[in-house]
Amino acid sequence: MESDQFALYDLRVEVVAPQGARILCSARPGDSFEVRGEMLHFPPGQGFSLYSLAALLPLLPAKQRETAASDWMSTDAEVACPDPHCPTRFRITRLGKRVFRHGDTTAVPLPVDAHP
Repeated sequence: MESDQFALYDLRVEVVAPQGARILCSARPGDSFEVRGEMLHFPPGQGFSLYSLAALLPLLPAKQRETAASDWMSTDAEVACPDPHCPTRFRITRLGKRVFRHGDTTAVPLPVDAHP
């Protein structure tokens, strides 16, 4: 039977900063959120800078996918705050994989030749 399944990593994005640093993006070390499929999950009562999130969003779908061991997306885990004067970084950690079915994520059918 041919499969229409694919897997994505769940991600955790966590704020890291040098101890005692002046943080300008309103973040606190340890602030975090998780990405599960296409959904962002924030801890109750915790916010996250819109500008920091905007800088991270283009990277998250790529980080969710399997990459070659030598690909920088596999090895580099920290992204600088978009404010050049803010010392924070955002650490992206791959968690476990989650399996999805093509038919559950889009109305577009798989092409007939999509299965090996």
